[in-house]
Amino acid sequence: MNLSALRVACSNCNLREACLPTGLTLKEIERLEDLVAARRRIKRGDALFRAGDRFENLYAVRLGFLKSTVMSSDGREQVTNFFMAGEMIGFDGIASGVHSSDVFALEDTEVCVIPYARLEDAATSMRSMGAHVMKLLSREIVRQHGVMLLLGSMHAEERLAAFLLSLSQRFEQRGYSRSEFVLRMTRAEIGSYLGLKLETVSRVLSRFSHDGLIEVNQKHVRIFDPEGLRAIVSGVPLPSEVEMPRTSVG
Repeated sequence: MNLSALRVACSNCNLREACLPTGLTLKEIERLEDLVAARRRIKRGDALFRAGDRFENLYAVRLGFLKSTVMSSDGREQVTNFFMAGEMIGFDGIASGVHSSDVFALEDTEVCVIPYARLEDAATSMRSMGAHVMKLLSREIVRQHGVMLLLGSMHAEERLAAFLLSLSQRFEQRGYSRSEFVLRMTRAEIGSYLGLKLETVSRVLSRFSHDGLIEVNQKHVRIFDPEGLRAIVSGVPLPSEVEMPRTSVG
């Protein structure tokens, strides 16, 4: 475990607007900086936490990309989510006191460690923070509903189109290009998340490329026709519209 003892200055963080309640005074922001115990660096392939680990902290992603997975009864790994900078990880442990999933870094990653006890105290003493925490939990519920809709009612082409549009929105909200980005996950991991076979993911991406909707070069993706992808989704709400908790601290 690599922890940095450097004081986290949320007031100077470029992700501040994505994580803190709006309308805070500088004094209130400085008080919330005390929520962050440390920063932790996770090497690519290493775990942030594992299923069964005691729940003590939430983690706000500053840099990098991660995935969460659960193990099925027959020993297969199921990808349940992907996380990028500006998003919060660890809500799965609140109910039972232990984490129910494994979270691994897909690239070198840095997170802010937020002890849950401190967050509870802040939510109790600061009304705006309490309301913000409720919003985070509500967004997590809505995100899960969106994933269920994606898996339960969409065909393979719709799932891939919705997934690419979701990533596009998430990158844009963080100041990056919405039309050109790198997939940090493998096609097999995308298939696991979307409930599709690896061969199906590759075939559909090739079809999108052939139809001029996108260009794929290894993990590099360029979206040429976002409206064409939206037409494929056929009016079903995009996962990005329900799973975008822009949450980070520091």
